[in-house]
Amino acid sequence: KEPAPPNERQKGVIEAFLHAWKGYQKFAWGHDELKPVSKTFSEWFGLGLTLIDALDTMWILGLKQEFKQARKWVSENLDFQKNVDVNLFESTIRILGGLLSTYHLSGDSLFLTKAEDFGKRLMPAFTTPSKIPYSDVNIGTGFAHSPQWTSDSTVAEVTSIQLEFRELSRLTGIKKFQEAVEEVTKHIHSLSGKKDGLVPMFINTNSGLFTHPGVFTLGARADSYYEYLLKQWIQGGKKETQLLEDYVKAIEGIKAHLLRQSQPRKLTFVGELAHGRFSAKMDHLVCFLPGTLALGVHHGLPADHMDLARALMETCYQMNQQMETGLSPEIAHFNMYPRADHKDVEVKPADRHNLLRPETVESLFYLYRVTRDRKYQDWGWEILQSFNKYTRVPSGGYSSINNVQNSHKPEPRDKMESFFVGETLKYLYLLFSDDLELLSLDSCVFNTEAHPLPIWAPA
Repeated sequence: KEPAPPNERQKGVIEAFLHAWKGYQKFAWGHDELKPVSKTFSEWFGLGLTLIDALDTMWILGLKQEFKQARKWVSENLDFQKNVDVNLFESTIRILGGLLSTYHLSGDSLFLTKAEDFGKRLMPAFTTPSKIPYSDVNIGTGFAHSPQWTSDSTVAEVTSIQLEFRELSRLTGIKKFQEAVEEVTKHIHSLSGKKDGLVPMFINTNSGLFTHPGVFTLGARADSYYEYLLKQWIQGGKKETQLLEDYVKAIEGIKAHLLRQSQPRKLTFVGELAHGRFSAKMDHLVCFLPGTLALGVHHGLPADHMDLARALMETCYQMNQQMETGLSPEIAHFNMYPRADHKDVEVKPADRHNLLRPETVESLFYLYRVTRDRKYQDWGWEILQSFNKYTRVPSGGYSSINNVQNSHKPEPRDKMESFFVGETLKYLYLLFSDDLELLSLDSCVFNTEAHPLPIWAPA
């Protein structure tokens, strides 16, 4: 149906997107990422990453003209026959996910054709002794390998490609995509070395066993494993009960081992466990969790998951709010002991940067959808204002910053990550929407790069 005209806050997001896009068009067109301060670009895979990540955002925001130009580039310039190594996980969630969601939204077969070509080029990653994929694959030569420093893959990376490959199988009828990724899920389900549903961060591609056991986090290298258990269950029409059981068990594991409260405000946070020792460290990445918990409750999971979602959402908001710029650091440490003049959230100098990440606003979107509590929209609006105040570059684009604790000198890092236009601004636009049917949680599931994919209708 015809979308409702955007409200005032949504217009603010459209304006921010167009400002980001202006910089990308002017200085980085067809390249991976904009460097807005130096007015140039950087390459990671050399596949127009920002452009592909932003396709569905433009469609959702109603930016027809910009979408048309980007489609033309995909049609004429996006060529995967290229001697280049790509990271399996990052390229699956951004490129494959972006092409698939854009195909669904636009109905344009160009995007499915490109997705199928790209998916086939990623398949050599699965040719390992254990069927646990290598982290990297050359999409031109088909040579797949581990990173130079290890024969391990990251658990989050090998377990967060399933939504995309399963959907690619469903659309093309080619079974090997789905089979390869479901083999990984089954394997990890049966592995020992978990702690009450929590998984270690690394897995060996030769032996298929967890490595660096005894270290448990919901931050980098493990985060989206948990997210994709729930989301695959939803994607598949809630039939694959093993996925749901693993997810529910993991949430119990989080409650048992990783939850603590800070001082003085008693904020609930998720720490890390290393060989039995608790650390009060929480990556901003963990702020995906309140949203995932709320999504689970929307789909019938226990109400106490919602209590935890609300408590963690407050914490993630405070991680932004307690900084001078109103933007969260990459990593926070929580103060656990009552001490005069100490805030709950403490930041080490090496962790003060903000990469324009989406996780807080992603969770605000889910909490608003599930509770209809407008404070979540207000919090998101505050964060958008802070992005505009401290990360916006006048000539076009937004930049990561080095120091969220210095509002006078946030120090731009000169990089706009593709996920700023792919995720952060998309989730803000959806958060502010008055139309709860716009990409309804009952009809689609978002991959970990915010690309919506359809929930498979019951057979």
